[in-house]
Amino acid sequence: MDVMTALMRGRWFAGLDPKLAEALVAAGRVRALDEGQWIYSEGDEEPGLCLVIDGVLRLEASAGSERGVLIGLVGAGQAIGQSRRFGGGRRIVTARAQRASHVLLVPDIALPGIADRAPGAWAAVIALLYDQLDAAVHAAALNLCLTPRQRVAARLAQLADAEGVVAATQADVAEMCGLSRKSASGHILALAANDWVVPLYRSLLVVDPAALRAFAGI
Repeated sequence: MDVMTALMRGRWFAGLDPKLAEALVAAGRVRALDEGQWIYSEGDEEPGLCLVIDGVLRLEASAGSERGVLIGLVGAGQAIGQSRRFGGGRRIVTARAQRASHVLLVPDIALPGIADRAPGAWAAVIALLYDQLDAAVHAAALNLCLTPRQRVAARLAQLADAEGVVAATQADVAEMCGLSRKSASGHILALAANDWVVPLYRSLLVVDPAALRAFAGI
């Protein structure tokens, strides 16, 4: 498995200084995950970085003491995580495998040593934190201002990988859009009638992402 090549598909990792990218891969541990397997849970003490080599992760957050909600998916090449260096504390979300996956885990304790060898490390971590905050804020804004069908269209356009595949069930899409399963399915069928998406078994295929974005106004 060529970890470096796989991670270069992601915008954040591809933008790193080569020396920093090599240091992260050298300090990290590759972990194979079965579908549904946990990586870490919300509230866990030890932060750090998680980079998806292949597969898809699901991010979940608690909504009250006994309820969790799916808030997003993280695909191949993407990175998530935090560091105590900038006031970060316990894990904010639960991350587990949506499909069989491989991830590179870089513990927070390794980051100071990496920064000593690659001075741009902390700036890169700050950029990653900003990217995650930006995604969360804009997702919240879209859920507040768009109609239900526009929310579904926007989510599908955002989640589609390079081949147009959205590794989510219709129930997952419903949860991320704050809709019932029945309502989300109806909106997906309406989008499919326009030849913008194709419902598949446990996934969806985005045929025309530009049309979805135009419809959602994003």
